[in-house]
Amino acid sequence: MKKSPLYTFTGDSGTTSLVGGQRVPKDDIRIESYGTIDELNSHIGLLAAMLHDENSQKDTLLFIQNKLFNVGAYLATDNGDSLAPCFGLDESAIKKIEAEIDRLDEILPPLHAFLLPGGNTQAAQAHVCRTVCRRAERNIISLAKIAKIHPDVTRFINRLSDYFFVLARFNNFIAKNNEIFWDKHC
Repeated sequence: MKKSPLYTFTGDSGTTSLVGGQRVPKDDIRIESYGTIDELNSHIGLLAAMLHDENSQKDTLLFIQNKLFNVGAYLATDNGDSLAPCFGLDESAIKKIEAEIDRLDEILPPLHAFLLPGGNTQAAQAHVCRTVCRRAERNIISLAKIAKIHPDVTRFINRLSDYFFVLARFNNFIAKNNEIFWDKHC
């Protein structure tokens, strides 16, 4: 059986296909939206590879990565005027992330100042995931101005950025690293 070629030449002119075959420019906001979700998923994979077994977040990260694949496929599909739900993403997925945020936050000391991204490499990578997630959210909001996007998608992405913030704090906490606070006089 012959393998499919990795290169098709169809994108050489600066266009790409959505699910369903419609061709759009590679800088289309829809492409930017699901491309940023793909970038986030890659950063999550790097974070998962950095985590130690005692961290206990690898299962949650794998859950998130699978849901992000669903979101990417959803964003790559032009549903026209339909407000279609995102397959595999519903209220239970959002609640699962919220429960994990609450569980980790319960372990952490209260926060009384703004944090600078950093600490150990795992915490710093969680902050990278948080900021890429925020960019994905901004792109999806821009897309929602011209296309119907199910609210579960934006709610899930919004919760993810909160999750990565608390995960960064958690990684520093379990490593016994001091958090780095913003010094406005510096």
